Amino acid sequence: MSTVIDSPEQFTIIGENIHATRIVKRGGIRGHVFEAGTEAVKYKVDGVQRYVHVPAHFTTTQPYEQGNLKHFQIAIWMGANGDADEASEGRAYIQYEVNRQIKAGATYLDLNVDESSYLLDEQKASMEWLVKFIESVSSVPPSIDSSNLEIIEVGLSTYSGTQGRPMLNSIALERPEAIELAMKYDARAVVMASNETGMPADADERIENIGRIVEMALSKGMAKVDLFVDPLVFPISVDSNYGNHVFDAMKSTRAEFGDEIHIAGGMSNVSFGIPKRRLVNDVFLYLAIQAGADAGIVDPMTTSAERSLNIDLESGPVKLALDLLQGNDDFAMNYLTAFRAGELG
Repeated sequence: MSTVIDSPEQFTIIGENIHATRIVKRGGIRGHVFEAGTEAVKYKVDGVQRYVHVPAHFTTTQPYEQGNLKHFQIAIWMGANGDADEASEGRAYIQYEVNRQIKAGATYLDLNVDESSYLLDEQKASMEWLVKFIESVSSVPPSIDSSNLEIIEVGLSTYSGTQGRPMLNSIALERPEAIELAMKYDARAVVMASNETGMPADADERIENIGRIVEMALSKGMAKVDLFVDPLVFPISVDSNYGNHVFDAMKSTRAEFGDEIHIAGGMSNVSFGIPKRRLVNDVFLYLAIQAGADAGIVDPMTTSAERSLNIDLESGPVKLALDLLQGNDDFAMNYLTAFRAGELG
């Protein structure tokens, strides 16, 4: 076993939810339609129903027309640009999510505004506003996440450091200049297993890419303890080997760089397209921890290191998920058959 954690408290959680891509369905469980026909995202605080009303201009957007409400995109816009009532609603909703994630154990709050606008200046303004607001209501530091390093720098430069050192998400071979950015702002960093041209195909490519980018970061002065390696988790529904690719990369990273370096990843990605996602996620996280993971970019309300570390390895559903994730169930046939038969609980 390669695990370096003995208890759930040692597992670092990068809470992934404050992200402008997140959607709820119009008229669904969290969508609400008023008698007048206007819509809102609904949520509860201490049992009291609250709403984020959808501003009129969002009803002409493509996500809305496709039946979706990008609730954090809406809340961020309202907080940064709305009138007094809209700003209050937007801030309250974001604070609600901050409180939920911290209560569930988040160590960092991952912030991404890339889909808040198509315009870079507006994206930068949204990131600046979001970092300032969250720093005013949070007890944990931000993880600044973007596909654009200019947006990341805005977030890192805006954060004053009151909750501790921030995280940069992410450093990769396609943008090694992010290393200097992390050092400039004394940030820890997620380190991706992608290369200059795209995603890795297998475990060997992951291991090679991780080795190159980690050595680059170390050579420029970053410390192992500040690096969180993301081996890139892909849906097991696409290829039954994807789980083993990740586990092998985790084991190799742990063997190569020792106990100081952190191993993370978007753990719930593995279950996209699979029923009973929590079961698959719990078992995957258990296997990842055994392979050396000590962190995760996860929703702390639905992913629990404590639950994963205490799964019943002898239960039928867990055995089916183990086979699925370890490449012993091609096309998930056994797992899906059991699901249709009602055998997964």
